[in-house]
Amino acid sequence: MANSGSLITPSILNISSVPSINFSQRKCLLLSSRSSSGFPRIRAVQDNEGPRRLVDIIRFVPELSRNYFKSPSRRALFGGISLLGGFYVAQTVSLSFGALGVNDVIAAVVCVLLTEYVTRFYYSRPKVTFPIALLNNFKMGFTYGLFIDAFKLAS
Repeated sequence: MANSGSLITPSILNISSVPSINFSQRKCLLLSSRSSSGFPRIRAVQDNEGPRRLVDIIRFVPELSRNYFKSPSRRALFGGISLLGGFYVAQTVSLSFGALGVNDVIAAVVCVLLTEYVTRFYYSRPKVTFPIALLNNFKMGFTYGLFIDAFKLAS
């Protein structure tokens, strides 16, 4: 089919009509449409309209995620989710090993080693990327959860 930049069919869009997506080697676009069962179906369209390999789709995921997380509100949302996820894991670990009364010391050593390793990993980087910041937020939530649980036990 011609590379005209217009809509060819309702579900196929030419990549040259989307100015915000720049891929250097190949052009591709992931399109979703509703199937008969109501779930979204993802189709990959290529310039030569051949089938898209899974490896090619996976190569575009980092670029798509970078574009998705450019918004400060999305970054704050996922930072909060990471913080609360660490809090939840800390409460779960504390409850599991505290209720059983077995391997408490080993669980405490693993928790301390985890937090120290993440701290060293975070502060040894010259530039902090978003995934590393999420890992640090998880660590902060984890530490906060352990402190809160210690205060609950002390009262």
